[in-house]
Amino acid sequence: MYYNRFIMERFQYPANAGGMHGANAIGEVVKENCHDLTRLYLKIDDKSVIENAKFKTFGCCASIVSADVTCDLVKGKTIEEALQITNQDVLKIMGELPEGKERCSIMAEETIQSAIDDYYKKKEKEAKKALKEANDVE
Repeated sequence: MYYNRFIMERFQYPANAGGMHGANAIGEVVKENCHDLTRLYLKIDDKSVIENAKFKTFGCCASIVSADVTCDLVKGKTIEEALQITNQDVLKIMGELPEGKERCSIMAEETIQSAIDDYYKKKEKEAKKALKEANDVE
């Protein structure tokens, strides 16, 4: 089976490829069995809404398009809404994939979780630092 037209066009012209200055959440997933790597960059505002999303992927066509579609899906969503996005949501947009390539959509789902975990870790670290600074002033 070959890749469909949507996947081939999106592979050649991904809308969300590249890093992001000012990202406050970065998730990364590596699939050991195929060595694909996807890094997802998110800019999340003070109201927990994802303002922007970008990606970098080292992997196959399906990995790249899965990451690109994931960026589209998370933009404008709250953190809670983004966490509800599944690989099935990605596959609905991409269409049918060759056998064995569904794992790429699972990677996309995992990078959302990874990026949001990173966001919360950074927020916790900032809160601890602010508390320490407030205690040092007193």
